[in-house]
Amino acid sequence: MTPYRAPDWLPGGHAQTIYPLLIKPAPRSYRRQRWETPDGDFIDVDWADPPTASVSADSMPLLVLFHGLEGSSRSHYAITLMSACTAIGWTGVVVHFRGCSGEINRLPRAYHSGDSTEIDWILQRLQQLFPARPRYAVGVSLGGNALLKWLGERQGNAANFLRAAAAISAPFDLGVSGHQLACGLNRIYTHHFLQTLKRKAAEKLRRHPGLFDAQRMRAASCLHEFDDVVTAPLHGFASADDYWRRASSKPWLTAIRLPTLLLNARNDPFLPAQALPAASQTAASVQAEFPQQGGHVGFVSGRLPGRLDWLPQRILHFFRNEVRDV
Repeated sequence: MTPYRAPDWLPGGHAQTIYPLLIKPAPRSYRRQRWETPDGDFIDVDWADPPTASVSADSMPLLVLFHGLEGSSRSHYAITLMSACTAIGWTGVVVHFRGCSGEINRLPRAYHSGDSTEIDWILQRLQQLFPARPRYAVGVSLGGNALLKWLGERQGNAANFLRAAAAISAPFDLGVSGHQLACGLNRIYTHHFLQTLKRKAAEKLRRHPGLFDAQRMRAASCLHEFDDVVTAPLHGFASADDYWRRASSKPWLTAIRLPTLLLNARNDPFLPAQALPAASQTAASVQAEFPQQGGHVGFVSGRLPGRLDWLPQRILHFFRNEVRDV
């Protein structure tokens, strides 16, 4: 497949990150299911079914997507990837992390960048539901980091659940990424995330009084401050620094045994190029592609007004090369 090249009319990492929101496809229809979690909570999963049922549907691949921070099945990358996979007869499913489907979850906890335990039970359930179907997983940004951490922890056992995986624009080093988002123009992304994170945190506090310091939460002006008062304590970490260190996927990349694609642009505003893993920091099963351009989950292509089809086609090309009979 042709390597990614950004269009000349869309220069720079910020433009390549933000522009996809302006040409985002119309929301697609999904079939929603609610799954009860082992700890008494719930998640919502949105299914994308092929337009026509195939006689061999029980053996056709299943693609599962883990979205990014405050993402959902309505995110531009989810819409384009689900449309691309159903167009070739695959079934897609977008797994919403807790509280991201439009309804706040029941428990005080929510989700975080290193929640490989959550990834594990979801993939186990999919394996039980569809044991005969080839299964592939894609993680985007936060979801990519969590998926990579799971792959490293599971090592060779991951092959019992997946044929291959892909991580797109994953923030491998959460400390570097978190501080990067607090600098310069990158603060526009932080402001965007904090708007919804604080709104959800306020609702958590209303349901669970005394859960954390409301004043500190409202005053948080960067992700480090928010994670220090909310994310870290709610998920068993001592501090934001402890959370970022323990949840980062970079130390786990050498342990991955499943065929895995890493796709990150070197001009991604969320992660400086010098923080991308070197070849010595990844396993032989990991295929790293770090194009110069693309932004954060951008990868716009074509003439004005541009298209968002390069990324889903790259992902599907990688997966289909991993299983020749599909």
